[in-house]
Formats: sequence, structure tokens, C-alpha cells
Amino acid sequence: MELPLVQGTYRCRNHWLVNSDATELAKSIDAWYSPEILARYKEKSRRPAPVKRIPRPAMLDAAAGKISRYDALFQRHASAIGWDWRLLAAQCYQESAFDPDAVSWAGAQGLMQIMPGTASLLGVTEDIFDPETNIETAVRYLQKLNRTFADVGPQSSRIPFILAAYNGGASHVRDAMALAKKNGHNENVWREVEPYILLLSEPRYYRDPVVKSGYLRGSETHDYVRNIMERWAQYRGQARNFSKANTPAPSKNPQHPTQIRRPDFLISDSI
Repeated sequence: MELPLVQGTYRCRNHWLVNSDATELAKSIDAWYSPEILARYKEKSRRPAPVKRIPRPAMLDAAAGKISRYDALFQRHASAIGWDWRLLAAQCYQESAFDPDAVSWAGAQGLMQIMPGTASLLGVTEDIFDPETNIETAVRYLQKLNRTFADVGPQSSRIPFILAAYNGGASHVRDAMALAKKNGHNENVWREVEPYILLLSEPRYYRDPVVKSGYLRGSETHDYVRNIMERWAQYRGQARNFSKANTPAPSKNPQHPTQIRRPDFLISDSI
């Protein structure tokens, strides 16, 4: 919204208003403020910051090979994207620690932390806190990301790119790929793109001409992918391929007040 000038004020070139006699302040603001600052602010506002969560068991019953009470749902829907259901379970643990009532401070909801905007984009009208609806919606979004990165193959190599995009946004992953290519690396190999995910938090890199979407809090996305891949390896070693999981029970609290508390860091599991 364009603010009208008030008598005795002066508008800087970036829409800041100062007193008309504060010429030095106006010059300082013009010298300091840049489009990159605005882009960085918008990016920080758009993506939720990591928040702490209460630790929960990573497996419901390790001896029986059961990851969670939602294993049957993971098995049912993972096939739609051609994923090992244990990978989907590992992502769910990273998102909500298997809490169907989880709500982040930014508004992400349910087991797979679906943002209301994402649910709307996919045409979801059912209760997003319903475990099956939430998981199915996440898989539909993962399918969309799978198509977005169809040029990265084979599919097994595409998985970390999809996970990174789910967390940080597809455009930022593309920026990291562009930086990798510019610096002589293979943009279709995750281990060569991964360092540039981290570097997108540094001005030298997010201001690079090949970067289109600006700043990314790269450590969050980097750790998100790494934690899921490590936990997936753990689950493959402990969970049966076709676990007979308990049928999920509906949420006990219709108001869904549970707040997620994500770890600042995740202690490595023994694999």
C-alpha cells in the first residue's frame, strides 16, 4: 500500500518516510536498504523456523519391527510415489514425531505438517488432522515434487532433492543445483548439491546471478534431509517390510492443541 506523504516528511527511494530535514538519515537508509534484505525477510517469514519438540520414541515396538501405529497407512500410500513405506515413516517422524494433533507455530498441521495453503492448492477439503487424509495429502504433494524433479534420475537419486524441496521449497533446491553446476559439480548428484544448500544462507551465494529465489536457511533443510535418510536406514534395519500395524485411532482432542517441539539437532541413531 502506498502511503501518502505528510507535510514535513520525505520519502526515501525504498518507501521509507523520514522527516524532511533528516537528509543524512534518508541517505543512510537508501545506502543500507536493498532488495536482498527484503527478499531475505520475506523468505524468513514464509518458512517456519525450526522449533523444539518433546522427544518421542522413534519406534513403537522395535522388537516386533513396528515403527508406529500408522504403518498400515504408510504402506498403503507410499506405493503411489514408489517409495519404501519406511522412508515415508522416517519423514513423518521428522515432521511430527507421529503426533496427529501436532500444530507448528507457523500453522503446519498433522502428522506430515501440511500447511493450509498446500492443502488448498491440492483441493483437500477433508479434516487435515485425520491421519489418513494428512498422509495422503503429503504423498500427493510429494508426487508433485517428484514431477518437478523428473529430470533428476534415477528415482532413488531423486529422493533427497524431493525431501529438500518439501522442507525448503523447490525453487531453492534449483538454486543450489545451479550453484553446483556453475562451480563444476554435477547438479543431479545430491552429495554435490548438498553443500550449496548450506551456502544459500551466505550473501556471497544467495546473491549470485544464477540464484533466483534468494536466501535459504540452508542448515534446516540440510539437516532435515540428512536426518530422514539416516532414520530411513535405521528403519530398514529394524522394521519388517510389511508390518501389521495397529489401525490408527482418531484424534482424541478435536481442538488439536498439541504444539510441535522439533529438535535443534537430532542425535544419530545406531544403524
